Amino acid sequence: MLPPRTETILKSIVGRYIVNAVPVPSQSILHDYGLRVSSATIRNEMARLEREGYIIRPHTSAGSIPSDLGYRYYVESLEDVELPLNQQHLVEHMFHQVETKLEEWLRLTATLLAHLANNMAVVFIPRPVKCQFKHIEMVSLQDNTALLILVLQGAKVRQQLITFEQPVLQPELTAISSKLNNNYASLDVHQISGKEVELSDIEKQVANHILGIMQAEDEEDRDEPYLDGLHFILGQPEFTGSRQRLTLVELVENRNSLKAILPHKLPLHGVQVVIGKENESEIIRDYSVVLSRYGLPDEAVGTIAVIGPTRMPYSRSIAAIDYLAWLLSRMIARLYGKEATSQTDFGKN
Repeated sequence: MLPPRTETILKSIVGRYIVNAVPVPSQSILHDYGLRVSSATIRNEMARLEREGYIIRPHTSAGSIPSDLGYRYYVESLEDVELPLNQQHLVEHMFHQVETKLEEWLRLTATLLAHLANNMAVVFIPRPVKCQFKHIEMVSLQDNTALLILVLQGAKVRQQLITFEQPVLQPELTAISSKLNNNYASLDVHQISGKEVELSDIEKQVANHILGIMQAEDEEDRDEPYLDGLHFILGQPEFTGSRQRLTLVELVENRNSLKAILPHKLPLHGVQVVIGKENESEIIRDYSVVLSRYGLPDEAVGTIAVIGPTRMPYSRSIAAIDYLAWLLSRMIARLYGKEATSQTDFGKN
């Protein structure tokens, strides 16, 4: 730990640089904190911080900026941060305005997180270990054509047209749906395939359509994330250079490369902050990443993250990630018919 006065000076440098993005001179620190010391003392403390690697002086005549180590000290010294109540209420209101569909929630999460953190937000989709059947409905469209509506665990809805060899009326479609719902609820593809159920030819046709949809879901790319806020990060002064911009374009255009932001060992609970060169992937070592798991442990877990310059507003990003991870986890628990508890919750401190 740094001595109290040295720590105060470091926090002043980090705080000012986060807001203004210009090197911080000693006079500004003296003015900000009203420390009862001379400017020479401030300069001596800053020289110590530079020697110990917490700050950098880009030019000998200019002020100082934080290093990755300085940002790390600043982040570790942050006390519990929470999203302001008015923003919590606004976020909940926004979620109540969209459909009860996981895809809509994740898309909205990316948008809200980008605006709250003023940086780029990435939301990785939570997936069950295996795709699970929840229920079906069938709607008669013509004499021998019906719309199959398949709802999977996690509120994913898939639709497919079925053409029968003979006319099938709505009452029969309803009866088929009821029978399959009773037999297949909460089962995965292998369990449905292996379950011995006496089915008519029409029921087998419907069951085969269900299996085909579920197999396609299991084979789908699981890492395609939702992304928002690119314009926020491109507006940061750090990214006016062509190299940084090209890195961002590469991340966005090839969204699978966004997996590079995920540490190999991401804790199951809590918000993690990875700063600059702490990132495992070379491609994002100009950035900081704030991220958290969300969902249901052992059933369906995703990740939400903020990507920005190392000069990001950490307290704001941590608070937004923490609250959204908690809210999403609660909502997903309800989709799965589970009760969220303090043991299963992600986020919310």
